[in-house]
Amino acid sequence: MCKSKMSADATQPISTPRRTPRTPKLAQPTASTASSFEPSTSNNLSGRYTSNSSYKLSSQSQASTSSSSTSLSTLIDSLPVPENPILYDYSELCAATNNFLSKRFNPTPSSSSSTPSWRCTLRGKDAVIFQRKFRVKLSTPELRQRLSTLCRSHHTSITKLLGACVSSDYAFLVYEFVSGASLAACLRNPNNPNYTVLSTWASRMQIATDLAQGLDYIHNSTGLNVNLVHNHIKSGSVLVTEPHFNARLCHFGAAQLCGETDSYTHLNPNPKSRSEIEAVEGPDPKLNRTSSRKNQFEGVRGYMSPEFQASGVATQKSDVYAFGVVLLELLSGQEPFKYKFDKTMGDFIRNSVVNSAQAAIRHGGLRTWVDRRLKDSFPVEVAEKLTRLALECVHVDPDQRPSMGRVSGKISKLYLESKFWSDNMRAPTGISVSLAPR
Repeated sequence: MCKSKMSADATQPISTPRRTPRTPKLAQPTASTASSFEPSTSNNLSGRYTSNSSYKLSSQSQASTSSSSTSLSTLIDSLPVPENPILYDYSELCAATNNFLSKRFNPTPSSSSSTPSWRCTLRGKDAVIFQRKFRVKLSTPELRQRLSTLCRSHHTSITKLLGACVSSDYAFLVYEFVSGASLAACLRNPNNPNYTVLSTWASRMQIATDLAQGLDYIHNSTGLNVNLVHNHIKSGSVLVTEPHFNARLCHFGAAQLCGETDSYTHLNPNPKSRSEIEAVEGPDPKLNRTSSRKNQFEGVRGYMSPEFQASGVATQKSDVYAFGVVLLELLSGQEPFKYKFDKTMGDFIRNSVVNSAQAAIRHGGLRTWVDRRLKDSFPVEVAEKLTRLALECVHVDPDQRPSMGRVSGKISKLYLESKFWSDNMRAPTGISVSLAPR
């Protein structure tokens, strides 16, 4: 404090006093000025600068320095503190879930989830436990190392990973519980197909922007010097929260903790373990995928890229493909693929959302292809640009697909164009109409 005071006093003029310049105060956002088209921030930083800290080159420098120090300490205290990864004991999970006999948690009630999950309370926190089978068995030190690396990542569009537990051939991943519904449930309600909570173009663009920023963060902005892959991108793994319809990606880190990708193997300095992982995950051209148990892998039909179906190796390009499918779902409200019975042929015909989107762009039927529950209230040019971007993401050749950095930048630009369209489409306010005779 003495040093800062001397520095502040040294800047004071010795001659005639001058007018004290002041920095403009930062206006605090209020609820009345918040827009329904407010974009979400990239990082989960809850700290705010206070408006009562202004630097003065006057005799009150000591009070000013004290005020600025208080503001800085308040900001530092509000920043998220990195938490140590938690390796839960199996008995602790059993006690929290009644020996896993409690009712299973399913954010998508309309569909049966292939991943068993339970909602519970662990160490005073509301959490969700997901059970996944190891594709490559990890030792406890290696699992701790990967947890320590993954838990450094914080983003508002990613569900926070709290810890994990190992039991036999299964990994139990613990995430924070976030109240909301899956994107699949928001788009397709079997009890009321004509209704959706995402009935505005603003809500769809908010979700698209959040997902693009979250996946871009995983691919390019974690700062971990590791090529991370999500490998679980689908509408059932996207959580939509109220009241601003923000979106969050679930199952972050599952691919790395369960050995589903080979992009993380360089963290293990043991060459023997690395060769074993590559032998299991890398497909042998002499082996048939259907006849070799080593080359079996999990995936969701409709979201798997062609190269992932052939090799079973998840990459960032396969993530981009799955994101493109989710984007087409968001625009049309359709499922990734479905079968329709053709009476003329007497057989079922498979129709995918990718094929229908390509046909809509090719034949100029975009207005009829976009979800009719939007009631034709959307910017057609923006919708066409977003559809073409999604079709670039689902290109058959992975080298032709854009990176998530490029995708996120384009969607952010389309978000601003949508906001401009929304502002121009609003009904004028402050106009009174009188029907009384003059």
